[in-house]
Amino acid sequence: MLGAIAGDIIGSVHEYSGTKCSDFALFVPASRFTDDTVLAVAVADCLLNGREYVDAFHEYFHNYPNAGYGLRFFHWASAGRRDAYNSYGNGSAMRVPAVGYAFDSLDDVLIQAARSAEVTHNHPEGIKGAQATAAAVFMARCGETKTRIKDWIEGMFGYDLSKSLDELRPTYEFDESCQGTVPAALTAFLESKDFEDAIRKAISLGGDADTLACITGSVAEPHYGGVPTHIAGPAMATLDDHLRSVVTRFYERFKLERPDTARRR
Repeated sequence: MLGAIAGDIIGSVHEYSGTKCSDFALFVPASRFTDDTVLAVAVADCLLNGREYVDAFHEYFHNYPNAGYGLRFFHWASAGRRDAYNSYGNGSAMRVPAVGYAFDSLDDVLIQAARSAEVTHNHPEGIKGAQATAAAVFMARCGETKTRIKDWIEGMFGYDLSKSLDELRPTYEFDESCQGTVPAALTAFLESKDFEDAIRKAISLGGDADTLACITGSVAEPHYGGVPTHIAGPAMATLDDHLRSVVTRFYERFKLERPDTARRR
């Protein structure tokens, strides 16, 4: 889960800049966590404490009102609504990574990913984006190869993962939909050589940078054995005490290596 948070923080300063390169400082003074992190931690909180997603999303929104939420989610949460609004935005995919760690079967991961999405994103594409991301995290956690992950995601969800980043990058634009974000983020993971490279590749597409890197980082973390210490440390330090506490408890509960002590390959 820290891989998603790190991707969000690193990508935060590139969100509207159209970055088309991978040569940039990972952390700068303006780096911050956004709604991607806030809602990803909210999902982790639900899995830790058996909370209802709708209640946690409202609570975390009101605790972090300036995190940069999408307009439809902002109005939904501001109004205290509890009905879904048929979104296929990438918010369902950015907040789901914890689901891939909390269950021991792919079927359970798919069911719970749908539940976490349909609170707001009950459009089929919104649910599919969450399920594809959570499934990729789960498969990476279970040691599946990149080829196996790619083939399964393509077969199950119909995403086209055949185009390379070099083919996508020239015309890729800011896209907040699941169908425009999840395949591109997974491609960045598939082409990467290590965790840092995955984050840099995701941001280099020049799109919705924090969410692309969040999704890519969520899958890269289990595949590469975790988040490198030079990224994990600054990412954890960027969080406030509450968010950091939930992340730490999540790692302890699901017997993951502590994010602040990990050594990575």
